[in-house]
Amino acid sequence: MIGGLILTGTEPLRVIVRALGPSLPVAGVLANPTLELRDRNGALLAANDDWRSAQENEIVATMLPPPHERESAIVQTLTPANYTAIVRGFGETSGVALVEAYALE
Repeated sequence: MIGGLILTGTEPLRVIVRALGPSLPVAGVLANPTLELRDRNGALLAANDDWRSAQENEIVATMLPPPHERESAIVQTLTPANYTAIVRGFGETSGVALVEAYALE
């Protein structure tokens, strides 16, 4: 799944991007979503698999941690530009997922 983010304005913005799967109340969820955040040129800015594996304290402090430990999240301060969030299933798996982005400031 690919989600686009467009940040406007002149000031950097702190965001959390989440990839949900196991906590969704539907059949056929993506059991272990991974998340990549890329800039407008496709360069990798950050990646996450299982949100507690990296940035756990930052993610918890947002008050928006993913509900399930196998879901992914990235906290990043971004300058105004276009960004892409890519969600994949760990091990080339497939299923239903959701990508979300929240402004933190």
